[in-house]
Amino acid sequence: MAGQHGLLRKTHFLGTKIRSLRKRNHLTLEDLSVRCVQIDAEAGPSVSYLSMIENGKRVPSIRLVQIIADIFQREVSWFYDETLDSVAIDPAPKTSAVTGMPLEPGFLFSDSVLELAIPELLAQTGTTGRQFAHLLIRAHQESNQNRFPDLERAAESIGKKRFPLSLQDLFDIAKSLGLKVRWFEKETFRDHGDTDRPLDTLVRSFFDAPDVIYLNRALEAAPARLKYDLANHVAHKILHDGDGARAPQVSGGRVSGRRHDAESPNMDAKDVLFAWRDFECSYFAAALLGPKTVFRQFLARHSYSIDIGHKLDLTTTLVMRRMSSVSPYPHWHYFDAYPPGNLRAVYRGNGIPLPWGNMTTISDPCQHWAVFRMLNTRSTKPSAQISILGAGENKRLYCCESIRSKDAAGNPHVLCAGVDLAPALEAQNFDARKTIELIEKSCNNGGGSAPIPVEARRQLESIGKILNIGWIAAGAEKDATIICPRSSSCPRTKPCLGKTMRRLGSEIDNIRRSVLENG
Repeated sequence: MAGQHGLLRKTHFLGTKIRSLRKRNHLTLEDLSVRCVQIDAEAGPSVSYLSMIENGKRVPSIRLVQIIADIFQREVSWFYDETLDSVAIDPAPKTSAVTGMPLEPGFLFSDSVLELAIPELLAQTGTTGRQFAHLLIRAHQESNQNRFPDLERAAESIGKKRFPLSLQDLFDIAKSLGLKVRWFEKETFRDHGDTDRPLDTLVRSFFDAPDVIYLNRALEAAPARLKYDLANHVAHKILHDGDGARAPQVSGGRVSGRRHDAESPNMDAKDVLFAWRDFECSYFAAALLGPKTVFRQFLARHSYSIDIGHKLDLTTTLVMRRMSSVSPYPHWHYFDAYPPGNLRAVYRGNGIPLPWGNMTTISDPCQHWAVFRMLNTRSTKPSAQISILGAGENKRLYCCESIRSKDAAGNPHVLCAGVDLAPALEAQNFDARKTIELIEKSCNNGGGSAPIPVEARRQLESIGKILNIGWIAAGAEKDATIICPRSSSCPRTKPCLGKTMRRLGSEIDNIRRSVLENG
């Protein structure tokens, strides 16, 4: 009897530990089951059996414990002792790009003052109404961690969670909604649009109210792009009843989401409407082509490789953007950059500081950012990078993978997806601050880039296995590098430009401190 009681007690502790690890790493029961099956199809548990293990109603086999230990990078013996870690934590990034600062006096944020100040701000900085609208949308995305369940459900109700959807499936869905498809033939042309220099531009498609989708014949040679544009216009029919109030889908010089008749830099309510609808339809299209649960499993099977879209005729852009929406790990960022340093799309769910610029053009870029470094290469292979970002006293640790691609008009650009590693380190009881200092010291000794010390590399490899993101280990094998928001304020011991710009505020603080100490 006593032996049975002891067995039940051990089973309870083992199940509790597995559940704690799973929740700490934001995995559902289904996610963990899929991960186990990836390693050993025969020993992998069903969702229901895994639930019974966590609730102490079943005793897992030694092999299954070994699999789970491998996933979470733990010793097998740890699961069988009767000690529990401290309460699982889910640390947020040290700073947030979207959380409002509690400034006083609060009246400065009143509607009446903002209504006067914002147009003046846009006019003086050269920020267009479209750019400002996208800034509002990005802040909304980031505050919601790029999770929009209503749009997910709307897309799944149309696609019935089928995955993958073929091109014919998309045409059939459009037809079932009463949509007609018409084709047109227009080649690329040169357009300045929102850029400093002209780019090849292609009008891919547009919607003509109430029920006609016009597609450029050029898309026939690119099924992945054709599927996306079809899904995008299906979204407009579902979400807005096909009223036609949205911008054409364009690649190249004129940024998608901008009204084709908007030449004035002043703020216009239509700028917000068009930009918001572009976002809504884009998100819906991605959810239609990649339903959340099955797409998460697809990414897990391929360790979040960014160039797997070709397997299912999905664009690399869609795959990378979708990662931040479906991954159990919430701390992602995403950039889409065009030469010489124009940011077309940005998402910062992990609060990564933006490079210095005016929301599109980077005026003082740090060339060590992976997304800018890749602009100057011709390689089309993905490249991973571990980076220390220094912004004042706050040091951040990121891993990203970037890939150079071409848009539908043939313009080169770089797509970059990345994660904040500090929350993952802390969730596994590593001291993220010490790890960052260790890597930073190595980088400074190497002039700004250097191999990652063995202890830190082991931690990162372990985190990569837990998160199931293959390019973290790939980045850990290469030199880490120090990056910063602007090159003229380089935080390296040996600044890239030979010297670091002296900050007036710092000198004032030094004078104040000196007077107080000697006073």
